[in-house]
Amino acid sequence: MRTTPRINEAVLAKTAARCRERKIIIPTFAEQKDPSRVPEPIKKRLASVGMQDVNPLNLFRITWKNEPKEKGGLFNQGNWIEFPSELTGVKARIVGLVGKHFPIGAHKVGAAFGCLVPRLVSGEFDPELHKAVWPSTGNFCRGGAFDSALLGCKAIAILPEGMSKERFEWLRAIGTDEIIATPGTESNVKEIYDMCWTLRKERGDKISIFNQFEEFGNAAWHYTMTGSIVEEVFGQIRKPDSRLAAYISATGSAGTIAAGDYLRTKFPHVKVVATEALQCPTLLLNGFGAHRIEGIGDKHVPWVHNVRNTDMVAAIDDEQCMSLLRLFNEEEGVKFLERSGLKADFLKLLPLVGISGIANVIAAIKVAKHYELDGRDVLVAPLTDSMDLYESRKQELRDEHGPYTTQRAAQDFARYLEGAGTDYLQELGYHDRKRLHNLKYFTWVEQQGKTSEELAAMWEPDFWTENWAQVAVWDQLIQQFNERTGVLKTLA
Repeated sequence: MRTTPRINEAVLAKTAARCRERKIIIPTFAEQKDPSRVPEPIKKRLASVGMQDVNPLNLFRITWKNEPKEKGGLFNQGNWIEFPSELTGVKARIVGLVGKHFPIGAHKVGAAFGCLVPRLVSGEFDPELHKAVWPSTGNFCRGGAFDSALLGCKAIAILPEGMSKERFEWLRAIGTDEIIATPGTESNVKEIYDMCWTLRKERGDKISIFNQFEEFGNAAWHYTMTGSIVEEVFGQIRKPDSRLAAYISATGSAGTIAAGDYLRTKFPHVKVVATEALQCPTLLLNGFGAHRIEGIGDKHVPWVHNVRNTDMVAAIDDEQCMSLLRLFNEEEGVKFLERSGLKADFLKLLPLVGISGIANVIAAIKVAKHYELDGRDVLVAPLTDSMDLYESRKQELRDEHGPYTTQRAAQDFARYLEGAGTDYLQELGYHDRKRLHNLKYFTWVEQQGKTSEELAAMWEPDFWTENWAQVAVWDQLIQQFNERTGVLKTLA
């Protein structure tokens, strides 16, 4: 791992000229973390820009703190949902961070920024020569395609052919240069990696691959942004006796769970919980299989997952997620929840929870029961995306199971919420964590070109401390790049 990027002055000069021509200003990580730092001329221009517009100004909306407006919104103190005890069945407070209010409707646009921008502002990525390759099982390739469009770069999106059709439609609409569908569905990560090797062989130095599963910029963005927003939201909702008890995140590319590393520095006793699909229990049982919780990846341990900082694994049944998807979004399901005492204002928020968000909420319920948490305890989980990306899944479920009825709603509520248990959880001791760390060898050393020395280095806590420190270096490079283009001065 390099803490200081190599500077390619020749490429950097060309890239700066390109960005000057396109009037591109790149936000620092500090500005995305705290949008009050965003220069006033940029805020003024954002008032006429839609959240999903392919406009470089939307780089400044890569933050957890966007006002929930489709056009003209500025910034707030974060967006979250607190799930009431009438729904969760536990006294502990479960809070979900809303990802819908990012550009593309998912926080993965931030992870992609963390991968692309450090290479761009150091001259390592040449937008005139390279196409940016975004291998993904879901939202990351959308985030990469969007960031590429904002920065005037060409993008190649790679994702399994079985992902929701909304993802493919979105990629086509955004003008993605190439879309490559690989065999399989959510759990077919290796096929994505294989395609990356094929592209390397065929295209050589004409591409630059941003593999979220091994890119430390992914994890560093979440350490800085997602970790800090959890801290801030907890500060806003806490009571005098409140405790931040747990942070729950689907492993996926292991970017989002890196927020737990940050939280550990502020709340030493917080539990960091990794969620995965029961149908593919890689962390729980070294298992494999296919599942329907889109966007969480599996069958391997991501290179950027600091498993030494993970306290528990929770495996969630995908049938539980798909059934609650219908309960939360079908008309008869919502009516049943309202009759069960849930308030209409809360029920209106349920479409903000996508499939992986549902999995995280279920995991939080299980964790609260396992640790016998009470009303003093707060558990926080990201809601990566919303139901906007899963309307086709709703229709598929109707076609497969028929209309959603009041009886089915009652059954799903009783079985999957009231009946949620503490099964398929594992607390991780030292050697459990070391076992998961060692599993990286079979993917990354044997297949993906890493070395056993690199793997051994990642077991040491200092490795990760140095990794997170890169963000300050990247911000210096971004500031120097913006000064070089001079675009910000023209807005004043």
